[in-house]
Amino acid sequence: MLIRAGESALVVIDMQERLVPAMQAPARTIANTRLLLKAAQRTGVPALLTEQYPQGLGPTVPEIRKAAGDAPILPKVHFSCMEDAAFAEAFRALGRKQAILAGMEAHICVVQTAESLVEGGHDVFVVSDATASRTLDSEHACLERLRASGVTVVTTEMVVFEWLGRAGTAEFKELLPLIK
Repeated sequence: MLIRAGESALVVIDMQERLVPAMQAPARTIANTRLLLKAAQRTGVPALLTEQYPQGLGPTVPEIRKAAGDAPILPKVHFSCMEDAAFAEAFRALGRKQAILAGMEAHICVVQTAESLVEGGHDVFVVSDATASRTLDSEHACLERLRASGVTVVTTEMVVFEWLGRAGTAEFKELLPLIK
């Protein structure tokens, strides 16, 4: 199934100041998430961001906050974003069937959010190169579990090019230099 800009929402989970340094490949994860946010804005895909217990884990890292523009950043304490009433309401209000997930930690908040969205009947895509855990074992176990649950594991470029749909557009020309 194709990821379609008109049917999807981007969810960026817990990319916070005290989590990022402990993650595997944090620079890659941040760079790819920034690209996803830019592509989402350019293709009309709404985005929601979360912060897990921001009093303890700090705010979203500045690079992501800046790239998010005016997308809401919602605090939460549940590991699954969908278990948090404010997030669930904001997500449902978007009216999108497809959920594109990026964030931290893959094996905790990302996997639980993905499973909740699948239970709710959504098509869920987890962006593997914009998602991280503290250990590679946790990342691999997360991706294996997600695939078994019917979640589609994708890369940043897959998402961006599917949102774009074709070459030669103003959006394509603007985003292409960010990909190369």
